[in-house]
Amino acid sequence: MQMEWSQPQVQGDLVSPRAGHAGISIDEMWYIVGGGDNNNGCPETLALNMSKLVWSTLTTLKERHPLASEGLSICSAIIDGGKYLVAFGGYNGKYNNEVFVMKLKPRDLSHPKIFQSPAAAAAAASVTAAYALAKSEKLDFPQIIDLNFNGVENNVPKKDINLEINAIKEEKVVLESSIDEARAENSRLREKIDELKSNHTELSKELQSVQSQLISERSRCFKLEAQIAELQKMLESLESIENEVQILRRQKSTLEQEMEVSSTQQQGSGGVWRWIAGGT
Repeated sequence: MQMEWSQPQVQGDLVSPRAGHAGISIDEMWYIVGGGDNNNGCPETLALNMSKLVWSTLTTLKERHPLASEGLSICSAIIDGGKYLVAFGGYNGKYNNEVFVMKLKPRDLSHPKIFQSPAAAAAAASVTAAYALAKSEKLDFPQIIDLNFNGVENNVPKKDINLEINAIKEEKVVLESSIDEARAENSRLREKIDELKSNHTELSKELQSVQSQLISERSRCFKLEAQIAELQKMLESLESIENEVQILRRQKSTLEQEMEVSSTQQQGSGGVWRWIAGGT
């Protein structure tokens, strides 16, 4: 493709989003300083290996440092054969007028420690092992020659080549061991995930059982409430009946008293008449 943007896959340290940063490229490295997200400044000084597309963090400063600013300027300078970065200005709540200088040192970014998860580490290790194997196979020839720009053959010492091959093979063994460890850890994680899924299934079933029990208990409570309401009505009717019984009892007692008085009067009047009749 030509004249088209694409987004390649990059590796290395995590890079936080930012704006207002300053950047400059020196050789195959792209250096980025400062920037922010309107709330906080970015204190990391970053470098991107543009041939390998690998991010690395060169320095991490304190918060509110002048270099953790937006809108600063940066340039490169060569002093006594050494390469330097020179940064100036910026704004992080106040305008800065400090000048900062960083001397660049060569760094080995061929095998950065960039992955965090076991799966990612295994993937990186497999890629590196494949690269090392291909390199060792490529170097494992009877004769290895190097042509200079004038076309003259230069014999490379076999001792150095053997040392390099042995180092690559040792690195391959280490990487394969790392891959095995990562696979074992992934296997353990899968077992834990399966166990958690099983526990989740059992808990879901138990929850459904409890929910069904709650529904049945709720229905039973509704029935009990209806029965209690009916009993309350019955109690109210019994109270009214008891009141009526009390009234009837009082009426009965009154009637009995009246009947006793009338019978007493009748007996008294009868005796007078018998006395009168006997006297005659």
